[in-house]
Amino acid sequence: MKTFIVFGCGRFGSTVATRLYDLKNDVVVVDSDEEKIDSISENVTEAVVCDLEDEKAMTELALKNYDVSVVAIGENLQAAIMAVLASKEAGIEKVIAKAPNYRFGKILLKCGADKIIFPERDMGFRLANNLSNDSLLDANEISKGYSIYDFKVNPQMNGKELKDLKLRETYNFNILMVKRAGENFVNPEASFKIKEEDTLTVLGSDKDIKKFTEKN
Repeated sequence: MKTFIVFGCGRFGSTVATRLYDLKNDVVVVDSDEEKIDSISENVTEAVVCDLEDEKAMTELALKNYDVSVVAIGENLQAAIMAVLASKEAGIEKVIAKAPNYRFGKILLKCGADKIIFPERDMGFRLANNLSNDSLLDANEISKGYSIYDFKVNPQMNGKELKDLKLRETYNFNILMVKRAGENFVNPEASFKIKEEDTLTVLGSDKDIKKFTEKN
């Protein structure tokens, strides 16, 4: 079990915190809004009211006891900077910060954040990909120009082995997983036989994904 501290109790922060708690982790949420803290207190390990811009108050949080810090403060840059700096100074190994835009994120990276999350950008990216082709179910960008995609098997693929689809040869896809009726077949072999209800999870470039969707 890991220990997490989540700064900020908005929609993003509260979703992350309650899900981490549901996954049997130790989760402490910190926010300056007492009403928000009261609303989440029963769904996390502990909920603390704290002025995130008060350096003294931040030092009283015993941050050295946490494995991961999630800074989910999307509007108050000063508070986000304080949370990142305090987390790093306490020796927390992984600090993940939410940012509403590139400039905000760049500042937090310079302050020591290990990873920046852009929820609105990422959601927009996924929605655009889903709207562009009905066969694409989900998309997650992992680096510039490369993403992990889920797509539905089309009728022409039914009953064929993965090697017969030639996804690697034609589209440079790395097939990570096949999802079928609640089962996940990770790193399937070339002889794995596809069924029409399957979902394929692949890693590929945006260029090759576009090429695939235009032909399928």
